[in-house]
Amino acid sequence: MKNATKFILGLGLAITLFSCSKDEEERIITQDEASVNAKIDLANDDVSDVVEEQESSTYSNSVDGRNEDPSFSAFSACATISRVPAFGTPITPGTTVTKTIDFGTVGCTLNNGNVVKGKIIITFVYQPDATSHTITYTFDDFYHNTIKFVGTKTFTRVMSVETPNSPSHPIVTMNMDLTATFPNGNVYTRVGQRVREIIEGYNTPGNLLDNVYRVTGSWTTTYPNTSDLVSTITTPLRVRMSCLTPHKPLLVSGIITFERNGNTATLDYGNGDCDNLAVYTVNGNSFNIVIGN
Repeated sequence: MKNATKFILGLGLAITLFSCSKDEEERIITQDEASVNAKIDLANDDVSDVVEEQESSTYSNSVDGRNEDPSFSAFSACATISRVPAFGTPITPGTTVTKTIDFGTVGCTLNNGNVVKGKIIITFVYQPDATSHTITYTFDDFYHNTIKFVGTKTFTRVMSVETPNSPSHPIVTMNMDLTATFPNGNVYTRVGQRVREIIEGYNTPGNLLDNVYRVTGSWTTTYPNTSDLVSTITTPLRVRMSCLTPHKPLLVSGIITFERNGNTATLDYGNGDCDNLAVYTVNGNSFNIVIGN
């Protein structure tokens, strides 16, 4: 009986230690997890650029849907664009428009150096005089830097109220509900919202490179072990389109704070320079993370 008691006590202790170890592991916010978040964030920003440009260009270019100067575009010439109603066909207000941006099956390099393939399909109602536009976009076998994205989401563009210090300008809300599959087979889901507001450059519509955006929001990412990581932009992110020129990621400053089971960590995108580094800090320790390719 004593031996049996010792065995039961030993088994119980082993289970307890295993449970504590597993709980502790699930509480830790790792550098790899922050890197995964940054890669998904980067894809979200690129998709947002493409969708916003393609919706707005419908009102300015009825011939082929492209920016008049390709160097100011969010994406390069290797993408093909089709539209229903077809290009050249007059569109009357209230018409539903569908645009397909096809990046091919081999790989199309965006102007910021990220590589994509597959299609993004956007649908919206043509309303040239409206102050609010809602766009639905869907991925069709779409990859961003070898990460496959699946999902259908909405994107809302609203014109702000003009003030003495700020002209009316678009504020874009990106509702996220997507699945990302990484090359190693790990699958991540993300639900949440990112709000992007143009704070510089809106008064020069022909020049994308002087645009600067302010990004806020919060979202939850579920990892393969089913643990959730809540991400909140605690210092607004800053996006500089001029960073397209040196082919660097566009996020240049701002802080995202991660939280899981009471533990927190931060990802700091820097001081505004066009580089591909962010600093991840957890438990007082800081590490550099490379963003993008």
